[in-house]
Parts: sequence; C-alpha cells; structure tokens
Amino acid sequence: MSLMLHFHPLSSFCQKVLIALYESGTPFTPKLVDLSDANQRAAFLTLWPIGKFPVLEDLDKGRVVPESSLIIEFLDQNYPGRNYPGASPFIPHEPAAALEVRHWDRFFDLNVNEPVQKIVGDRLRPDGQHDPAGVAHARGRLKTACGMLETALVDRRWAAGAAFSMADCAAAPALFYADKVMPFGADYPVTSAYVERLRARPSYARVLAEAQPYLAMFPQARD
Repeated sequence: MSLMLHFHPLSSFCQKVLIALYESGTPFTPKLVDLSDANQRAAFLTLWPIGKFPVLEDLDKGRVVPESSLIIEFLDQNYPGRNYPGASPFIPHEPAAALEVRHWDRFFDLNVNEPVQKIVGDRLRPDGQHDPAGVAHARGRLKTACGMLETALVDRRWAAGAAFSMADCAAAPALFYADKVMPFGADYPVTSAYVERLRARPSYARVLAEAQPYLAMFPQARD
C-alpha cells in the first residue's frame, strides 16, 4: 500500500483522518506510534520534526502530508473514491459550498477541539501547576461553541448541509471528547442528536471501536 498513516487511535485529529479514510475506502497501512517510546518518537520526528499527529506518508508520490485538514484535502484530490454511492467529495468543488465546509472544519478544530485539549492537558499537569483560569476560559469557549451549534444544526443533518463532509470528520471526535469534559445532557439537544447521527455512521463507529482499548488512558476529571 502506498499510503501510510502515522497516528494514535486516541487522538481526535487522527480519528478525524481515519473517518475520511474509512469513508473513502482508500487502502492504507496504519502505523501506530507510541511517542513515549524513545525510538518510535525519534523515527517520527525524523519524518515530521514538528512531532504532531497525524501524518500521512504517500510512498509512491514521495509526499509527507501533515495536519488533518490537509490530509483530507490530499485524499480528495488524489484518492477520491467513496464507499457510499452518490456521496460527494469531502470538500465540494463549488466555491461557496467548499468555504462552508472549511468554515465548520475550522470551527470544530479551533473552537471545540482546542478548548477540550486545554481542559484535558490541565488534568495531566502535576499538582501545583494547574491553570484554573485557563480551564474556565476553555469551558466558556465550549459553551459558546455548543450554543452556536444548537442554532446552526436545527435544519441540517450534517455540519455543512445535506452531505457528509470534512466538517463532519472534524466534528465527530471533537464533540465526542467535548461531551466527556462537559457533558451535553439536556442543555444541547440539537447537538446531542447530531452526535448520535455521527456515532451511527459506520466510519466513525469503526473508529470508536478501534479507540476503545485506549480510552482508559483518557485522564479523568481533576478540575
């Protein structure tokens, strides 16, 4: 297989790319990297010195593609097959529709995933080094984002409209982890219904099943 994905199943950004790969049915070799292993970490840093997951390596083209959104765009351009009959590309060809998908992709990465990572990262800090003000700010951003979703998703099946897109690949893991750090409950019924649609999607159901053995590593609440 010419494609190799360097990833970890617990990473939300890796899950985002895995959803796209499973949606497209594109063959690839999964390369799970344990960054706590010195040798694996060194090899990964040689490939991508920034050291952030995920990274897609196209061995045939001699390309190394980092960052989840860029990887999905690369797949759309070079490996456009889809498992679902009649499915549209992850990023539409029509400019206005493409902008809408990219808007929501950035929304989930920056306004849901990023605050979640702030909250989770704080749980991993040693005692005496926590940042309660930063966590409170992150929770405020999450509440604002969920409030916006409650309005935006009222008449939409998927994040950017009627078609499953890159925006939904971003939304699924971001909202899954957001619900763990700030349970939606009855406060966000529209968002909760959208999350259920995402979890029922075969591609994301597969990603969640593969992540299950690692979920015990997710840090429990300390805030």
